[in-house]
Amino acid sequence: MAKLGVLTFHRCINYGSFWQTRCLVHGLRSLGTDPVILDHQSTRVTRAEWRCAMQPLLPARTARPDIPLYASKIRKFQSALASLPTSASFALDDPAGAEECDILVVGSDEVWNFRHPWYGGCSLFYGEGLAAKKKVSYAATFGNHPAANGLEPYWAERLRNFDGISVRDENSRAIIEKEVGREAILVLDPCLQFPETISFGPNASASRPYMAVYGHSFPSWFQNAVRLWAGARSLPLVSVGYRNEWADEQWLDAGPYEFAAWMAGAEAVATNFFHGCVFSLLNSKPFVTALSDYRSNKIADLARTAGAERHVMSQETRPAEYEAVLAEGLDPAIIHRLAELRRQSRIYLTDVLA
Repeated sequence: MAKLGVLTFHRCINYGSFWQTRCLVHGLRSLGTDPVILDHQSTRVTRAEWRCAMQPLLPARTARPDIPLYASKIRKFQSALASLPTSASFALDDPAGAEECDILVVGSDEVWNFRHPWYGGCSLFYGEGLAAKKKVSYAATFGNHPAANGLEPYWAERLRNFDGISVRDENSRAIIEKEVGREAILVLDPCLQFPETISFGPNASASRPYMAVYGHSFPSWFQNAVRLWAGARSLPLVSVGYRNEWADEQWLDAGPYEFAAWMAGAEAVATNFFHGCVFSLLNSKPFVTALSDYRSNKIADLARTAGAERHVMSQETRPAEYEAVLAEGLDPAIIHRLAELRRQSRIYLTDVLA
């Protein structure tokens, strides 16, 4: 059985980061491999992660009553991470102590995003300094680094050393094919590829219908439209993980397993996060999303890839369109498109793991 080393952002205090890591590890295991998460550690990164988790809405400061709730959320993430298979720890900036593996799998997540606030420009995620017989990526992304900005030769050369490259968005595919001169296969995020690996925790909101709000810093026009739609149906807006004052209820300390149950139990979803859209799609939930500067590439490309463009709202979107999108649910064509992409992604994995 091949030993796989999965290299990703597994220690982020972020629901999407946790679930794409867990789904990929369990999904690879279902394909007959022995995956472990390569446990890179950095005091600098840990401090940055915890600072962001405790003060997620900067420059607005976290209200004092919310501080213990965010601290509880961090502890739940630490507990969940402890259940995942990890290698012996090694330094992020000095991977000499990393375990050797047969196949290095880089991804998913924004592993190649030069604009990531603390992982940007880290050569480890380009395979530098890691011993492996084969190096491949799965659902990697350059995040909000636009294809128009290109790629410096130093980074392009390191990606040419990969034996297989797959990405999760068209922006990243354009960068690889133009700057690296290699084919990049478009694949699904691990959560969409391996939805059967998702486990649920308790759902504190399960006693009555609700609309899920996931994300933060939503534009006011989006807030108003969502409140209008939910109010007409007497659906309380429940915000998870982050405080949104325009929501009716806050569940700030939900852990990753509680998050999964909460998303699955919602009547509808309002989000401006990539994995808010992912979990809406995998649960076949009606959803609306708004683009933000940091996540515009990821969300817009996911919507186009899945055929869900009408779920992306703008300031010009009329209330009738919110009604049509949220009341009708997902178009069956989206479900069929995801099934085809799942087949395509499995073919890629089967080929590179051989």
